[in-house]
Amino acid sequence: MGTIRELYTQVIMDHCQRPRNKGELGNADLKEHLLNPLCGDEVTVYAVFDGGKVADARFEGRGCSISQASASMMTERLAGKSREEAKKEIDDFKAMMVGEREFPETEDLAALQGVIRYPSRIKCAVLAWTAFGNGLDGGDGS
Repeated sequence: MGTIRELYTQVIMDHCQRPRNKGELGNADLKEHLLNPLCGDEVTVYAVFDGGKVADARFEGRGCSISQASASMMTERLAGKSREEAKKEIDDFKAMMVGEREFPETEDLAALQGVIRYPSRIKCAVLAWTAFGNGLDGGDGS
């Protein structure tokens, strides 16, 4: 099992050290900031919609490798999705993080399944996803 754990660690570190889609989007249709006061992780997510689909998704933030890697994975995952599809992806990811759904084994998201064993870190993994979901809901904090 050690080799899978090592692979997952490498995937997380790759997304953390070489984040995908990191940076502000000045013309964003969606901009939502979220802070985890327990650990100080913070993230701002951005999206531009074109024809009802996520044409561009980006994030800025600082925090642990889990929160930053998860935000990077999220931007890749939500690109090209409609608002409804993005909401479903977010709900599915949150369900995975509490053990209610299986992780897709062949995708980078699988690297985050080990976080489930550390309940205090789950908030780190879902931070960007929650922010994006809040933005889709109009920033009402739900």
